[in-house]
Amino acid sequence: MKIADRWEREGFLLRPARAEDAESYYLQNYCPLDKEVARLTGCQEQFTREQVVSFFLNALQEEDRAFFLLLSPDGRIIGESVINEIDWRLRRANFRIAIYQTASRGKGLGSWMVEKTRDFAFEKLRLHRLELDVFSFNPRAEKAYLKAGFKREGVLRDALLDGDTYADDILMAILEEDWRAIRGLQGK
Repeated sequence: MKIADRWEREGFLLRPARAEDAESYYLQNYCPLDKEVARLTGCQEQFTREQVVSFFLNALQEEDRAFFLLLSPDGRIIGESVINEIDWRLRRANFRIAIYQTASRGKGLGSWMVEKTRDFAFEKLRLHRLELDVFSFNPRAEKAYLKAGFKREGVLRDALLDGDTYADDILMAILEEDWRAIRGLQGK
């Protein structure tokens, strides 16, 4: 999906992913993948270069995905924000973010990414519903989603393991009318 939108904040840039980013995306974030990122996102810890680059390039071709990268002031790829599994008929999609670099967490970048991508989903993609799931052991992410207007819709109790301990999978979503109310666009 071709996207022109981009946003800046204190030297950080959130912009669409491009094919020429594939190798840097792998080298800067998957060599190796931060163990905490793997834990918080529920993905495996190790990937080959071929797996990551192939996934990245294929993702750019998908019509049901909007794929943004977060770049640090020095131009390094340090995170991503993705709207995927877009159902154009129902006007709904899944949403996720990740900040790969430990030093970049806790600076409000996650909340900023959530808000910018949320606005893109409703303004540009004209979605009606944006949904996600977050693990109960990731309260910082849940807080960012709640701050952006997402609401808890359900909990899959003990749906996954965090080490040897069961944890919940929290289902959240924001609807078009919720977003309009947040943005003061009621009735427009």
